[in-house]
Amino acid sequence: MDWKLELVIIPVSDVDRAKAFYTEQVGFHADHDHTVSDEIRFVQLTPPGSACSIAFGEGPPRGRARLGARAAGRRARRPRRP
Repeated sequence: MDWKLELVIIPVSDVDRAKAFYTEQVGFHADHDHTVSDEIRFVQLTPPGSACSIAFGEGPPRGRARLGARAAGRRARRPRRP
């Protein structure tokens, strides 16, 4: 099996400042800068010649979009043993 890393999510405190740094000073190509809504923005950048990109953005606030049974207030069920 051939595994490849294609996208790495990085935390940033200022999306515009991070985008300017990576594109203007480091030389990454801006692949996407998409505003989904007033709260959600997604930016994806790729270094020259690389198949792996970085992504960062804004919103929704932490804790709102958690997935899984525990986040929904339910206990995860384990399969019964025979």
